Amino acid sequence: MFFYSASEFFISAWKGFKQKIVNIDAPIALAVLITFGRSFYEVVSGTGAGYFDSMTGIVFFMLIGRYFQGKTYDSLSFERDYTSYFPIGVTVLNENGTETQIPVSKLKAGQRIKIHSHEIIPADSILFLGKANIDYSFVTGESLPVEKNIGEIIYAGGKQIGGAIELEVVKEVSQSYLTKLWNNDVFNENQEEKKESFIHSVSRYFTVALFSVAIAAVVYWSINDPSKVWNALTAVLIVACPCALLLSATFTNGSLIRLLGKLNFYVKNANVIERISEADTIVFDKTGTITRQQEARIVYNGPDLSETEQQLVRSLANQSNHPLSKSIVSYLPFSKTLSVKNFSEEKGKGVSGVINGVEIRLGSAGFMHLGKSIHNDDGSNVYVMIDGEVNGCFIIKNVYREGLKNVADALRLNYKMAIISGDNDNERTKLEGVFGKETYMLFNQKPEDKLDFIKSLQQQGHKTIMIGDGLNDAGALKQSDVGIAITDNINNFSPACDAILSGEKFRWINGLINYCKKEKQIIYGSFIISILYNIVGLFFAVQGTLEPVIAAILMPASSISIVLFTTGMSSFYYMNLKSKMNGNKNSIE
Repeated sequence: MFFYSASEFFISAWKGFKQKIVNIDAPIALAVLITFGRSFYEVVSGTGAGYFDSMTGIVFFMLIGRYFQGKTYDSLSFERDYTSYFPIGVTVLNENGTETQIPVSKLKAGQRIKIHSHEIIPADSILFLGKANIDYSFVTGESLPVEKNIGEIIYAGGKQIGGAIELEVVKEVSQSYLTKLWNNDVFNENQEEKKESFIHSVSRYFTVALFSVAIAAVVYWSINDPSKVWNALTAVLIVACPCALLLSATFTNGSLIRLLGKLNFYVKNANVIERISEADTIVFDKTGTITRQQEARIVYNGPDLSETEQQLVRSLANQSNHPLSKSIVSYLPFSKTLSVKNFSEEKGKGVSGVINGVEIRLGSAGFMHLGKSIHNDDGSNVYVMIDGEVNGCFIIKNVYREGLKNVADALRLNYKMAIISGDNDNERTKLEGVFGKETYMLFNQKPEDKLDFIKSLQQQGHKTIMIGDGLNDAGALKQSDVGIAITDNINNFSPACDAILSGEKFRWINGLINYCKKEKQIIYGSFIISILYNIVGLFFAVQGTLEPVIAAILMPASSISIVLFTTGMSSFYYMNLKSKMNGNKNSIE
């Protein structure tokens, strides 16, 4: 028990001393060492039975607590680099027509590969054969797939939606567009411990207080009865073991992590819970985070377009990579893409071109020189002009997650909020109505822009929670004090993050954050219980009259009380939150 099971406490304490830090394991290691030393002496000398049972109880409860807290979700991954988003192997087409599976890491420029439906493109490639409909939402934040023609380049990170396609690799995986995001220093830093837990700070005060009591006992008995000095010193160090401090944290956090998992909020470790409770700023991505991916609502306002007109409009829209153009392409029936002459695009305004002698324009009211637009706070208007006459208007609306307004109303009472998106600002008015005009909003942001924005907030002293969903959010999620990835399928890949939240529980994010804040309340409550036990034990210890039977009763009783209190209070707050989520109006506030 002493030489093997307790070894991790000594190793941890030694590492702390080398860094000039007194961590929570230092006083525990000291208590175990003193208990073993005194017990060994008493048994060998025949002067007593020792305190081996107390030492065993200390180590047992410590290890059980750590196992309980350290239990993780094997099916989930919180640490990602760019290769985590790719299949392990890729199908390479050989010159003789055969197919070979090779690791993605061995993919070379010039090789022909086959990408199946819903597979990720692992390297920048040129479309060689097949119909490509590429979903770039995890790279750019844009919500709708884009159609690619033979001969066009397809960047790494896109996902093929549809049948199998054949590509020719133009850059190796390590040199592709997607890897630029991971060149940022934030992904090379070890941020496992983004801050020191308050438990370690408390342990320092506890250690100082413990040594003060021990020294006072030694001084007193040195003057009054030197024969009791050794008994008083060792008894104080044995009975006042800070195991309750560690048990409070391990069992509280272990319970919270387990119960949060039942609510589909998967937290990486205990430090994440503590950092969530200390945050003062929440930053949201837009596409896929507060909106539902691939559920944009599109309606056409105006006389019905003929099949020929639909083909003309779709052919022109297919030339643009703008999200609204992609929405129109996906909305109109599939047809052969016609050749477009004199194609022109004004960024953020519209596109124009001539097809079979017919002039087509798609864009905003200003682009059409109409003077005013149909009022639409929920989305974007794209007007259609054929040979100088406006035929109608596509109204494109994002579908926001259920309960978004309630989430925003609840969070802005306690947090500074911001929205940072790779999409355009067409829905700014709608978002201001949901989040309030005081919410800071940035649009058309690249992945590195999002990361820099988080850095700027931290430089101002803010503790940030970044909530995103896409690969374009990965840098910001990693940089933030807490990165929460929203996913509608927890078994699918998600960006590097500290926690994963199921999309269906998004409306309860405020309640989940408040549940994390209960951590310190529970731990401080258990501290009070521990202090009461320590007062009783120290009463006997400082007198030099502590009997092994008293230590054997006090220490397990203290540990069991802490375990019952922490798990019980964690479950109490969990049932309260769960009843609210289930719509029980009689839930306990």
